Amino acid sequence: MKYIFVLLFTFFAMHTFAQSRQWREDMQVDGIERAYITYIPANAAGGKMPLVISLHGGFASPKGQFHLADFRPLADRDKFIVVCPASRRLWHDGKDNKGIDDIKFISQIIDVMVKKYNADESRVYVTGISNGGFMTSRLACQLHDRIAAIAVVAATLDRDEGYVPEKPMPVIYMHGTADPVIPEKGGKKFGRWIYSQDEVLSIWAKLDKCSATPAITEIPDKAGDGTSVVKKEYINHETGYKVIGYTIVNGGHTWPGGWQYMPKFIVGKTTHNLNACEVIWDFFKQYKL
Repeated sequence: MKYIFVLLFTFFAMHTFAQSRQWREDMQVDGIERAYITYIPANAAGGKMPLVISLHGGFASPKGQFHLADFRPLADRDKFIVVCPASRRLWHDGKDNKGIDDIKFISQIIDVMVKKYNADESRVYVTGISNGGFMTSRLACQLHDRIAAIAVVAATLDRDEGYVPEKPMPVIYMHGTADPVIPEKGGKKFGRWIYSQDEVLSIWAKLDKCSATPAITEIPDKAGDGTSVVKKEYINHETGYKVIGYTIVNGGHTWPGGWQYMPKFIVGKTTHNLNACEVIWDFFKQYKL
């Protein structure tokens, strides 16, 4: 009887993990209901898996983030978990958190993924766009003991919001020169001062003790969409840590390689000379805590 039970359980487990799975989950954080969508790749049985947490922009949704920044094909290929959490309309990435602790929320998600789905605690990565990008920068500052690397799109880092980078970390920042929402040159926006792309790269490069002069690579407009890309790469040859900036020339407030989620006259152009999901995952998988 026991042998039959083991056979049935093994068959059920193999059948379950042979297909990719995606569903909504809920949790309480300080008495507030929070939600997120979890994606487990196909054929994921056995072994610890990396975890990619992908943060949507302001007033967007986890479903929208899966559509905009679709890591799922890569997750199926390389076997990692993807989680898209839901903000309370906006990620609370500054001083005025209005009683919403998004740092704790993300930390609790990591706990669940490690305990429930066998995520590898040493290979947790965070990425995000716009408001989710600023939240990603904040997480790198305040949850650095749990995150191995970050990638920020169409955002930088806030000044004077009560947190700064404290621990070396591999980072990517991607920003369009024609972003009409968050200026690539920084300045005052939405009542706060933000660093420019070059300033935030310099901050991280110094903290990571990278080479002072970046290696520069130009990616031409092979897609014919009126954009091109300039890659700046700072390297610490001892640790292997890299600080990389992708400047999307004529690019807008968009996800490189994603879909044009709003008209160009509102958010600017989406470049197809760079696939952000592929670039970000290739970067992430080099690092662990």
